[in-house]
Amino acid sequence: MPKISKIEPTVPAIKQLKKVAAYARVSMQSERMMHSLSAQISYYSKLIQKNPDWEYAGVYADDFISGTNTVKRDEFKRMLADCEEGKIDIILTKSISRFARNTVDLLETVRHLKAKGIEVRFEKENINSMSGDGELMLSILASFAQEESRSISENIRWATKKRFEKGIPNGKFKIFGYRWEDDKLVPVPEEAEIVKRIYQNFLDGKSRLETEKEFAAEGITTANGCRWVDSNIKVVLTNITYTGNLLLQKEFIEDPITKRRKKNRGEMPQYFVENTHEPIIDMETFRYVQDEIARRKELGALANKSLNTCCFTGKIKCPHCGVSYMHNKRTDRGNCLEFWCCGSRKKKGGRCGVGGSINHKNMVKACTEVLGLEEFDEEIFLREVDHIDVPKRYVLEFHMTDGRVITKDCPNTGHKDCWTAEYRAKTSAKRRKNGTNCKGSSCFTGKIKCKNCECNFRRATQPSATAENGKVNYWRCSEHSNGCQTAGLREDALIPLIADTLGMAEFDDALFRKTVEYISVLTDKDLEIHKKDGTVTAVIYTPPAPKRLPRTEEQKAHMRSLMKEKWTPERKVEMSERMKQMRKERGENWRKEK
Repeated sequence: MPKISKIEPTVPAIKQLKKVAAYARVSMQSERMMHSLSAQISYYSKLIQKNPDWEYAGVYADDFISGTNTVKRDEFKRMLADCEEGKIDIILTKSISRFARNTVDLLETVRHLKAKGIEVRFEKENINSMSGDGELMLSILASFAQEESRSISENIRWATKKRFEKGIPNGKFKIFGYRWEDDKLVPVPEEAEIVKRIYQNFLDGKSRLETEKEFAAEGITTANGCRWVDSNIKVVLTNITYTGNLLLQKEFIEDPITKRRKKNRGEMPQYFVENTHEPIIDMETFRYVQDEIARRKELGALANKSLNTCCFTGKIKCPHCGVSYMHNKRTDRGNCLEFWCCGSRKKKGGRCGVGGSINHKNMVKACTEVLGLEEFDEEIFLREVDHIDVPKRYVLEFHMTDGRVITKDCPNTGHKDCWTAEYRAKTSAKRRKNGTNCKGSSCFTGKIKCKNCECNFRRATQPSATAENGKVNYWRCSEHSNGCQTAGLREDALIPLIADTLGMAEFDDALFRKTVEYISVLTDKDLEIHKKDGTVTAVIYTPPAPKRLPRTEEQKAHMRSLMKEKWTPERKVEMSERMKQMRKERGENWRKEK
């Protein structure tokens, strides 16, 4: 008999194409650089698309962006996001300096991509991140690229310094009140009037906050149409440019890699150029304003007359946070409470190690006792006390001007002080009449009483299949958890029952409170409504029927299969033997026994 062999059909293997993208970047804005970026995009698009083993994944290009960090490189960040989603297998780039000039950023990015199996190729240096010596070469060459960036920054700084020495500003900066015409600042009349008004308000004794509110009320805005705020006004008051002179190098870039700008406080030389443009404010006025700013800064909050200050303002210090305590007022139970708390608590995310607050009246009393006075005197306090530290809660540490340190307890009794005998009696009468009226209470609070243990019912919320929103309010005896067997009442069933009994078309809270004294719960169905006119009405409470959803055919089939799995022949024999034993033990009346 001939031998027959079956030959299976073969499916040709489809070669998986590599998804390839390219990254390009230029850092300077010029026609030549724009042409360079366009050339890079065109070159890589053609290079990727003509390779039969590659699938074009796009070209990502950042224009006029420095490579020293990745913060503002939107296309670079979009490329990395696509790498995370698996859209890219290979990244092509012209050189290491185009990819990143920061050694740390470069190595972290390349290592992360390598861990995900994504290859980065640098054409100029002929480096592949997946090769054995790729990371070593990258570290060396990336350091060169970073130092090159630092060298470029130093050259730019040197050129800027030379311009400053000649009295030439570094670019045409924007300043409110002026505009640039050619290379000269020219006042804008409308804006110049606002600048003069800011200075005049300050000379008149107004605070920056008062000027801010004044401008907001009149609809006066900045050049960008924004509201004038304290920081804007401060910049105008401290900018010497308004005197017709220029102060160059007010700020400088501390590090060429991080690009962090720093205010020049003597680290770098500054250049004062006189009479460069028309002044808006004369030099004498400007200097007087600077002296007044220094004086008000020394006084602190006391210099700002728009604030509600007193003799304690700026005197109470927190040794843990290094800030002053702030004055606060709160109305509680009709009484105005004054207290002081650490200023760090006003800041977002601020936490004070001491905690708590200081009652104003108690602090005045403590100060009076420390100074040995019969009545508190502000002048003596300011003369004798240098400052008060709060080392721990409810403790004051008085630092006297003669060098003495006196520690005094200052407990917070604000709640106790406002809980007067009159207020206590008023509250007690109200609670006896209406219950505790706690949060979440209703017209039934304190009105439903248990006949068995004579306790009030309390409100609770629990899930329910019959309720529209899946939850329902129940009223149960407060001793339910301690064994009281009185059944609970559902509020959605109780409300229509009460409304029907009292003859209401719709349930009215106010009418219920006015008419009903209380509801007595006798059993799970029997209730008694005791009215304020002395009459008692017996009603039958019927709880809503439980809602059982019909089972689907799939559910029924599932339950049948479970029963078949569990009801095995061994289980049947076991149950049969158990029933025989029960009949034998109980005799003829085995069905009647429980």
